[in-house]
Amino acid sequence: MALKTPITVAYGDGIGPEIMTATLKILTAANAQLAPEVIEVGEKVYLSGNSTGIPDSAWASLKRTKVLLKSPITTPQGGGYKSLNVTLRKTLSLFANVRPCVSYYPYVPTKCPDIDLVIVRENEEGTYTGIEHRHTDEVYQCLKLVTRPGCERVIHYAFEYARKHNRKKVTCMTKDNIMKMTDGIFHQVFNELAANYPDIEHDHYIIDIGTARLASSPEIFDVIVTTNLYGDILSDVAAQIAGSVGLAGSANIGNHVAMFEAIHGSAPDIAGKKIANPSGLLNAAIQMLVHINQPESAALIENAWLKTLEDGIHTADIYSPERSKKKVNTDEFADAVIERLGQKPSHFKPVAYRADVQAKIECYGESKKVEAKKALVGVDVSLDNHAHSIEELTSKLQQLNTKLKLVVVSSRGLKIWPNSMIDAPYTQHCTCRFQSAEDVKDLAAIKQDVIIQLMQEMTKLGMDIVKTENLYTFDGKLGFSLMQGQ
Repeated sequence: MALKTPITVAYGDGIGPEIMTATLKILTAANAQLAPEVIEVGEKVYLSGNSTGIPDSAWASLKRTKVLLKSPITTPQGGGYKSLNVTLRKTLSLFANVRPCVSYYPYVPTKCPDIDLVIVRENEEGTYTGIEHRHTDEVYQCLKLVTRPGCERVIHYAFEYARKHNRKKVTCMTKDNIMKMTDGIFHQVFNELAANYPDIEHDHYIIDIGTARLASSPEIFDVIVTTNLYGDILSDVAAQIAGSVGLAGSANIGNHVAMFEAIHGSAPDIAGKKIANPSGLLNAAIQMLVHINQPESAALIENAWLKTLEDGIHTADIYSPERSKKKVNTDEFADAVIERLGQKPSHFKPVAYRADVQAKIECYGESKKVEAKKALVGVDVSLDNHAHSIEELTSKLQQLNTKLKLVVVSSRGLKIWPNSMIDAPYTQHCTCRFQSAEDVKDLAAIKQDVIIQLMQEMTKLGMDIVKTENLYTFDGKLGFSLMQGQ
């Protein structure tokens, strides 16, 4: 008897139990070699007083099985409850979110019948780290943190996924014409790693035009790899134009643990009615089977599912008198898929996964590089400035007893001193840049106590310092962006 793979199963909330029951029924009928361990996560756990929505016993199961098949969960409104998905992604280091997006025309209506692409989204970094601050009565900040290892992991995964799944091209999308460092390093690493895959085409789009092209001509894309926020938006755009949000599955991949789920929510308004479509979770389960190296079962189920769509056996969300032959409930749809196990679709191309296609790819992002020589050369000091005009403020700053030179004052990234052409600059929140030399070509290293002394002098003048950011060079190259007009 084949050895069964342990997996952790979460039935979730809302329609979750209904679609999970249907999905597991299909997996069992297809003889998928699984040994499920059921855990309780979600709304009940939240309301029991656990703000994360997941108990210690569930963590223990995940550590044992390293695979989670999860139905949608409901996060209670208010009360400081944390997103369970975010908690799982960060705690388990699920660095890659993988969303296949396929059109099922004509059985699911869409204006783009030729969509067959995969979006690989970085899952841990960027603006989604949720690091935010309020600096003044009027000014708020969100930090975007990007690491080279984080870029390497997800980009490496995207190319390996493309190779193992016979994809021909990987497209990178960033906004590095504006965010030259954070998005710039993502694009740079993409180019570096693409050189290791001469068999796979690669290209790059700025995210705004890339999103427009995805919406208008999705058939030109194959695999897209991008950062966290952009990937979230692109995934929803792709699912919407494919017309199949309720059919799409999603994988969250780490080096050691993986989580598989539908992309839709828990839909509490239809919970208990047995009308939900289990296809999104079923497609996630198919991804799971490929991941744990059971490609035969994955193909068997996917072909039966495609044949069910072709035969017009549809749940209410995709049913129409013109395209459908029979409207079925959740359980009846599962039974229809089971009846077609062993059959292949005729309109859609039958699925066949190679035995070595599993996407369990370790991408540690630890390429060894010589560490750059780092030198402290200045500081940006942000102020909550209500008391002074820009002229009064800069006059006081230029009289400070410091070895550093005031070179520019900016507001929201725009220079407001010196020689500003702005008629009415916003001065209530401003950033004062001090450097060891006025010209960046002449910057010299300084010690930390120089910055501490500067801050002490500014505090003595009654200035309200809300944030500081040290300025560094790395091997002589600037580790900070120049202010507009500097």
